[in-house]
Amino acid sequence: MLRLNCFIKVGASNRGEVLEAARRLTAASLLQDGCIAYDVFESATRPEVLLICETWRDQVALDAHSASDVFVREVGVMTSLAEMKLETFEF
Repeated sequence: MLRLNCFIKVGASNRGEVLEAARRLTAASLLQDGCIAYDVFESATRPEVLLICETWRDQVALDAHSASDVFVREVGVMTSLAEMKLETFEF
């Protein structure tokens, strides 16, 4: 399995739009084959930080997710408005 932590740093003026894009991505991703878990979290101590935490069955499922229309669209929105950093773990 693969676990990804995507940290999103966003300013107050773009936070709502970025959070909505992350929510749309989460809802669609949970329906994709190979998705074990997918959620977006808001920091309790740093209002400019969001986190998408996702778990995938394998690299094939993650690759399909990354190529999906919803991923391309919503990540495009997020990267245009915020800084993103990805951590990947295999277990």
